[in-house]
Amino acid sequence: MEAIVNVVLPVFAIMAAGYLCGRGGILGQDSSQALNGFVYYVALPALFFGSMARTPLAEILYWDFIAAFGGGLLLLFLAAALVARLVFRGPLELNAMHGFSAIFSNTGYMGVPLLQLAFGAEGVLPAIVTTVINGALVIIAGVVVLEVVQARGQGALHVARKAGAGVAKNPLFLSAAAGLLWSWSGLHLPRPAATFMDIVGAAAGPCALFAIGLFMVGKPLRAGLGEVLWICLLKLVALPALVAWLAFGVFALDPLWAKAAVIQAALPIGALMFVLASGYGVYVQRATSAILLSTVFSVVTLSVLFLLLGLG
Repeated sequence: MEAIVNVVLPVFAIMAAGYLCGRGGILGQDSSQALNGFVYYVALPALFFGSMARTPLAEILYWDFIAAFGGGLLLLFLAAALVARLVFRGPLELNAMHGFSAIFSNTGYMGVPLLQLAFGAEGVLPAIVTTVINGALVIIAGVVVLEVVQARGQGALHVARKAGAGVAKNPLFLSAAAGLLWSWSGLHLPRPAATFMDIVGAAAGPCALFAIGLFMVGKPLRAGLGEVLWICLLKLVALPALVAWLAFGVFALDPLWAKAAVIQAALPIGALMFVLASGYGVYVQRATSAILLSTVFSVVTLSVLFLLLGLG
């Protein structure tokens, strides 16, 4: 419990700092947008490229682990998006963001320290792999879906061309692809470049959380509360249960990797979902509320999970 609180409380503190600065008018009206631009176009690409370029492909490609974790994400996304379509009856882009919010974990900012606390140095690699899956693949999938939605109604060929162009120009996709190619090449990343990636990439999580605090100023968090609570239930309970079934039952992973997959699936919603929503101007307020509330609830749900996994 103490370890979890020690990781969660700083998340709240950064959000609170952003809120107080926004409430006091210290940074100006456009500060949230400027911070999001920095995270999306500078910090995240540096983080994606730096992490992937220095991780051998053989270590990243643990296929059973990827199938257990990624399969859980895919299955729950489809179920959540379908429920959103049938129950909440929003347009396609809102249904998609509902589904992505239900599966996107705060793997980097919270997951890495938690796995290090739970397993020591052996917990770092599964943390990196899940962060790559979560940060690169899920976000890129979100970009693809939102690009397709924005181009719909203009013919299948035009939609495919516009979506492909949007993804090809996306800084997150480009940085992830470049990182994989660099890793595949076997070349050593020069020390100055690696240091730059580390320094700038480390700013992604704090800046995104600070931007959330700025955005919250004057916004009622009760809007769509029923939907937000449902997303929190999916994220904190349904997703880890599904990944646990796949990791322990279907694929019978190594116990440490199986537990790591479940813990990463059980984390609250990551701040980058707010960045994605802001970038396309959809689902911003509900994403903000879901991030905040899921982080609050995760203090309890993660504590219970650690006891169930024998890590308490």
